Amino acid sequence: MPAEFPAENRWLTVVGVGEDGLAGLGDEAKRRIADADFVFGGARHLALAGAIVTGEKRPWPTPFDSAMRDVLALRGRKVCVLASGDPFFHGVGVTLARQVPPAEMRVLPAPSSLSLAASRLGWALQDVETVSLHGRPIDLLRPLLHPGARILALTSDGEAPVEIARLLTRTGFGPSGLTLLEALGGPDERIRSTRAEAFDIENISPLNVLVIDVRAELQARILPLAAGMTEALFEHDGQITKREIRAATLSALAPRRGELLWDIGAGSGSISIEWMLAHPSMRAIAVEADGERVARIRRNAAACGVPGLTVVEGTAPQALHGLERPDAVFIGGGGSDAGVLEAAINALPPAGRLVANAVTLEMEALLLGRHATLGGDLIRIAVSRASPIGTMTGWRTAMPVTQWSWTKS
Repeated sequence: MPAEFPAENRWLTVVGVGEDGLAGLGDEAKRRIADADFVFGGARHLALAGAIVTGEKRPWPTPFDSAMRDVLALRGRKVCVLASGDPFFHGVGVTLARQVPPAEMRVLPAPSSLSLAASRLGWALQDVETVSLHGRPIDLLRPLLHPGARILALTSDGEAPVEIARLLTRTGFGPSGLTLLEALGGPDERIRSTRAEAFDIENISPLNVLVIDVRAELQARILPLAAGMTEALFEHDGQITKREIRAATLSALAPRRGELLWDIGAGSGSISIEWMLAHPSMRAIAVEADGERVARIRRNAAACGVPGLTVVEGTAPQALHGLERPDAVFIGGGGSDAGVLEAAINALPPAGRLVANAVTLEMEALLLGRHATLGGDLIRIAVSRASPIGTMTGWRTAMPVTQWSWTKS
């Protein structure tokens, strides 16, 4: 796409500023700040660069305007935005890029706080897990907690490291080593270490990165990478898709990055939770009519590290009205409402996938009929488990599941 503005006339400059302020900026960054008619930034950034700002200082409004209306109103003028470190690592550069074409701005990044942390530790960034918990739930850490993992976590404030240490201890990762890196790159930089179960660090700077060297106790709550997690990892009242059926169901749903799932009749939420665990970009809406189960789904989502799961309390198909269009739909096995199946089929876009499980004869009849008219794949899944029979052991067969999977053309 042709640039709206020639490169030499780009009106917006985004400058990454570290805790060392002007000392860490190159000549080009300093010149752009000094030449700007308007300089936007947080109070801290404006103070760090204040000595060379000649234009009008514009602190970010409260609440923060993600539409960037004040910046866009000055389009064509010399505008500079100050950001923390790398503006495109969970920074304001990402927000600006949603509103301003790249051809209209110049970006001069500084090292991100996570880059600085890796350099202090001598860790290779490509070999560690990185996560931003800035303004986000610390439960997002849970899927990353595997023995031997190394995690760099960007936190929100001075309280977050304490909360994370408690979470680690509570879930069986108390022996994990924690290193707290504060005010990296500035005159107040400080590095302190402890263990999660013995966390006693006080007076923590709100500008911190927490490093986690994961160590697990024998009974630690580890979320496996494969689909079909044990039922013991979920709260449930028996209304849960069993692990073997769940693994087959998720395989049939075939999650792809960035997709949205409707989980209708979600029960414990296990299908939508494992869908979201497939990749951080995945989204899901769990629809459940029972209020107690709705609360349980929310607890399960937090405990499994996907607090962003949307839960809708209501009865399908009515509860589906107004929901964002899904890429895939799952319908659980106990129902027999043809209206739910019809609503799901109508909601799917071309190439959208539907998977429906049946454990009742009535639901099975619906699926057999749809398979006869629309095609797709029809399978029957039967699972037997070894269990005691008196003093000996025998097979007990669970209720078979009929599964219809179909892709809309």
